[in-house]
Amino acid sequence: MRAAAVQTATILADVDANLAECERLADEAAREGADWILLPEFFTTGMGFDEKLTDCVFPPEGTPTQLLLDLAKRHDATVGGSFLCLDDDGHVRNAFFLATPDGIAGRHDKDIPSMWENCFYVGGTDDGIISVGDVTAGIGLCLEFNRSQTVKRLRGKVDVVVGGSCRWGAAKGTPEYMTKKMDAWVDWIPTFARLMGTPVVDAAHSGRFRCPTPALPGTYSSSYRGGASICDAQGNILGWRAPEDGSGVVVADITPGRVEPTETLTDDFWIQGLDPMTKYLGWKLQGWHGRRWYDKNGAGSKISA
Repeated sequence: MRAAAVQTATILADVDANLAECERLADEAAREGADWILLPEFFTTGMGFDEKLTDCVFPPEGTPTQLLLDLAKRHDATVGGSFLCLDDDGHVRNAFFLATPDGIAGRHDKDIPSMWENCFYVGGTDDGIISVGDVTAGIGLCLEFNRSQTVKRLRGKVDVVVGGSCRWGAAKGTPEYMTKKMDAWVDWIPTFARLMGTPVVDAAHSGRFRCPTPALPGTYSSSYRGGASICDAQGNILGWRAPEDGSGVVVADITPGRVEPTETLTDDFWIQGLDPMTKYLGWKLQGWHGRRWYDKNGAGSKISA
């Protein structure tokens, strides 16, 4: 299995530009021989506290899914990524679709929105397990890679974990000692692979963005932390693209399958603990604000063409 993790230079809420970037990079990955191609979480939009995102939602069969299907057929590959998906019940979810040349193999909805993501979608409850031929894949999206409950739902049941992340850094002006703490926990894929005992593929975003700061005054100016990566079942890094490398792909050969995990899972909610700023201002305050903002502004937003 030759896997590719795509890292896009994302423009917040610019669907057309982001889809074109994803298509270009997926074609590049296919030229390098990849037969599994992973796009980032929110590959259509990126993520930030931007009201325009309420207009950047699509039905399950919409334009983003059609791109995944077109790429899968064009390259005889398995292609996956997540986007803001408006379902028939009127709720938006962060839905990951895995496409093959024969159609959509399955879907996973991220279990818990992170921080300001709560403004734009609600969580899901599925097990995140999708079979493609003789490979059983588990799906992980961003902070799902840092939650023990993800390991519990997937370990011993899948041959590989694939997905994408949208990690953002500290706001411009944050003291350096706090920035270092925020950056310390985002490189989670090797640890997750050792806990799972399976290979892991994680796509990512790069580039700067600006948006209002939810629940607080001022502008949040930062960058996507990138880090598209591929690890084997022992947590060895087979491919890595640093944030400063910008858009591109990492490609590596992996062997799907399960080995004895080499790291012990604790009973903690987080695999790697969050720094105080992320835990209290991000996870708690922005989560509280976002759930109320979604109830007022997010649910039932119009379907994009």
